Amino acid sequence: MQKEKLRVIRKQKGYTQQQVADFIATDVSNYSRKESGDVRIVKDEWDKLARFLNVPIEDIYEEEEATVVVNNDHPVFNDRSSSAGVITTQNNYDNIPGTIIEHLQNYISLLKEENERLKEELKGFQSSSSPSRAKK
Repeated sequence: MQKEKLRVIRKQKGYTQQQVADFIATDVSNYSRKESGDVRIVKDEWDKLARFLNVPIEDIYEEEEATVVVNNDHPVFNDRSSSAGVITTQNNYDNIPGTIIEHLQNYISLLKEENERLKEELKGFQSSSSPSRAKK
């Protein structure tokens, strides 16, 4: 469940996810998952968030709504649970370990940064070659 109250107040106060992540001593991708409800926010973090945003904890706190679904005798925490034995058509990515997801998200971020760097490098080449084209 998304932490909409937390997200709204953070944005109203003008803070980035990075600034909040730094304050609660986590990385921005993990904080983003906390804010989107994919990762649980523990009591101590709620206290730190309220202190950082300078609001009462009640203004930002929202309950967790995770349920436990037993799948092949392995407990899986899943907010989109269905009745036991019912086959659904939705993709089930809930069994992917969190570390794999985190590594993939970090790799995606790295690729995005590399793309931006290459775009800037390309702009530099294009701007330096433009005057020579005009002379020809």
